[in-house]
Amino acid sequence: MAKMPFRTPDDFAPVSLLVIVPELLVVTPSFPAKTVRELVAMAKAEPGKLSYGSSGNGSAQHLAAELFKMRTGTDIQHVPYKGGALAVADVAAGHVPFYFGNMSSALSQARAGRVRALAVTSPQRSPAAPEVPTMAESGVAGCEISEWNALLAPAGTPPAVIERLQAEVAKILRQDDIKAKFADLGAQTIGSTPAELAAFLRAEQAKWAEVVQAAGIRIE
Repeated sequence: MAKMPFRTPDDFAPVSLLVIVPELLVVTPSFPAKTVRELVAMAKAEPGKLSYGSSGNGSAQHLAAELFKMRTGTDIQHVPYKGGALAVADVAAGHVPFYFGNMSSALSQARAGRVRALAVTSPQRSPAAPEVPTMAESGVAGCEISEWNALLAPAGTPPAVIERLQAEVAKILRQDDIKAKFADLGAQTIGSTPAELAAFLRAEQAKWAEVVQAAGIRIE
């Protein structure tokens, strides 16, 4: 694997966490399990029989499913695809039972009836799909997962520039029309401070490093 030309913690200065998007656990419409509890019970009854799709090794969807396995103590096989569209298409067709998808894309598939949503990985239910329970409500604690976008500047950027960038970004993300557009996609606008983003990045790095190590994930 080629060495990355940069190290995020050292080479960038945090400006603001922009948007977070939870994952949506979706299953084939005909899948027997109607809830997460039923899915977990199926997986424990027949270890290694169930499988899940992802958009590739090391992807957010792969990591989400491996964290789910860790929190539920289940043995479920990984089927990597070359992209999320292929993975969710095979879930819709019944070739793979379930998939953790970025809510912004998976929600449209659920709304169209191509897949069935079992749970969302946000701390609270999403306003975009209030009928879908959270993982915690479904009996799986510690499975809060989100994809996110953040604004970073080169390391050494003057503090005044960072402060101005953060203020402008936060002002934009507070606008009602911007918030509503993202909310319809299942995303939440944030507009954090640089210190809040720095703490968030440290927590994310520690969390996912543990999952990668425990699951033995490698990029091929």
